[in-house]
Parts: sequence; structure tokens; C-alpha cells
Amino acid sequence: MKRIIIVHWNRSTGPEFIIQYPPEKKFPIKDLFLKIWAKHELNQDNSMIEFIPEDDDNKNLFISIIQKFEGEIYYLILIHDKKDTIENDYSDILAIISKNLIELINTNKITRAISEAFNTIKNYSKLDKEEILMNFLQDKIKSTILQILRNGVISKLELINTLRNDHGFSTINLDLLLMSFIREKLILKKNIPGSKECYFLMNDVSYVRVPPNKSHISFNDKEAVEIFEKYKKELSNFYFNYDRIREIENKSIINFLINKDIHSLLKTLREKNLSVNECLYVLNNREGLFSELLEKKLIFEAKGRVYLFSDIRFIKFFPYYILKKLVKRYHVKEISFNQYITHLKLLTEKLETSHSYMNYEII
Repeated sequence: MKRIIIVHWNRSTGPEFIIQYPPEKKFPIKDLFLKIWAKHELNQDNSMIEFIPEDDDNKNLFISIIQKFEGEIYYLILIHDKKDTIENDYSDILAIISKNLIELINTNKITRAISEAFNTIKNYSKLDKEEILMNFLQDKIKSTILQILRNGVISKLELINTLRNDHGFSTINLDLLLMSFIREKLILKKNIPGSKECYFLMNDVSYVRVPPNKSHISFNDKEAVEIFEKYKKELSNFYFNYDRIREIENKSIINFLINKDIHSLLKTLREKNLSVNECLYVLNNREGLFSELLEKKLIFEAKGRVYLFSDIRFIKFFPYYILKKLVKRYHVKEISFNQYITHLKLLTEKLETSHSYMNYEII
């Protein structure tokens, strides 16, 4: 993505440029926005349209989202290279971001908000599923929000106050932050009588060690068979004694997972075995780190070849523990009856659909 622009549609004079990011570039010519407006008029059933000008030498793709706020019409316009790959589910991101930005136009938060929106849109499409889920645990404010949501239903106002007063996050763009939670179906947003906007945790995210799908040991001779038997025996012993809860509590494994070099090595070893030298190259020649991965039973080395021994994968799971927390919080009047019964109903409906509280997905 090259640029993001907010345009106001003046009913008397036509398009008026409000702000753009990056700020140093010139605004496109006014005639271009008249054509975008005309396409919106011809496609009134769709709030988002794509437009490629025939006479544009730069081969730009314009994505425009119409928003109405306080009786006025605005367009959030993204400029892409025509060759860019656009995600199929792009519209849900833009719907949230455009609404949020338009509401901040006449505030002192708009400059920072539009730069955050630009980077969010630009970077999000580059992340794979693992990197997206890693961000919930690695990013300080997102991990704090996730921890708060694990206590059950909370209103938007209460969440903002908790982040500000208890955790020191004074200036935040909550709608933008929660966009990824909603997008990954971790939370649900609903209006509750007496509380207005409330957020409900519907899926939690954590991480878990799992055996690799394949050993990638080639059975081409007797020595290879012996390596596999040793590998299989050590794997069985490790998982027989594996204490997942303790490992999560001491946070030893998450530190490996958020290390980009280690993550890259694990992803490569999922597909093939490597030589020791190839592994060291991926780890930037940190022999101590290589030894630590062997010690922690993440990799297995035999005859100069390295195999994935214990993969680390993210897991999305049903937050069954919230059911008890909701009952307790309602009894001590931390949440209203409407909040309590709504979250309880949402969770029980999900349980009925899945037929088991052991509802999880390994990413």
C-alpha cells in the first residue's frame, strides 16, 4: 500500500482533502476523486469500491470506502500498486478503520490515528497466521487486553479505564487495537442495555508443544533406522513426562517462539532436515542458542543432521474457565445481570454447537 487519504464530500463544491499519510506526497488531482464519487453513486449497494483510472501512468489501484458521520459524507481512500495482492477479506478491516478515523477527524488524535491505520493495513497482510497470533502474546498492550478479557465480559468504558488506571496506557486507539481480536474471532462485540458496547471473549489463544508431523529421517540404510528408533524413543519419553502448565507459567518456551531466528528455524525444520551448519546459519552462528535448543528438546541432532523434535504451535481454544468466573463476578456485583446472562448465553450456545468444551484449533 502506498498511501491512505481521507476526503470530505462537500455537497456544494465537491471533494475536499482532509488528511493523508504519508503526509509529504501531493494529493491526487481533484478530477480523480470526482470519478471515484461517480462510481460510488453507481454502486450504492456497496460501501467499498475499487477504481483503476485508465489514464493513470503510475498504474495505481484506488480502494474507496464511504462513511457518513454527523450528516456529512467522507471517503477513506487507499492507494495501492495495481499489481498488489489484495486480501479477499480486506473489507472488514477497512470498515472498522474507516469508521474509527472519520470519528477522529476533528480531534487532535487524527494525525497519530491515520499513521497507525496506515501501518496496520500495510503490515497485517504480510503476516502469516502464526505471526498474527504471536502478536497477541508479544505485544504488551494486546497481551494486557487479552488478560483482562479472560475475566469475562467488560464494557468499552471499563476496558479503557482499566487500561489507563491499572496499566498506564493513557493514549490508545482501542477500536484499532481490538480490530485484530474481532478479526481472529477471539472476541465478540455487542450492545448491552445499561452498558452499551461490551466485549466478550469467545476464544482464547495460547501455545503448546506438539510432536512434528514428520521426522524427515530417510530410511535409506541401517544407520538411518537406528537414528529413527532413538528419535522415537526420546520423543516418547519427553511427552510422557511433559508438564505443559509449568512450561507456560515459567514462560521459557514463549521466549523461544517470539525469537524470529528460532521461529524461522522451526518453520524450516517442519519441511526438511538440515545440517548443523545450515542451522547455525539460520541462527546467525549463535552456537550457544543452538545448544540451548538441543537441551530444551526443540531439535534433535544425529550424525551431523538436525531434525525437528518438538514443535511449538499456537492453539485457539474455548475459554471454558470463564463460566465459573462469570458466576463469581455476578454474585459480587462486578457485572450486571444483562452482562452476566449475555456472556453465559453466548458461551453455552457455542458449547451446544461444538458438543464439547474441548474445542480447540492448533495453528
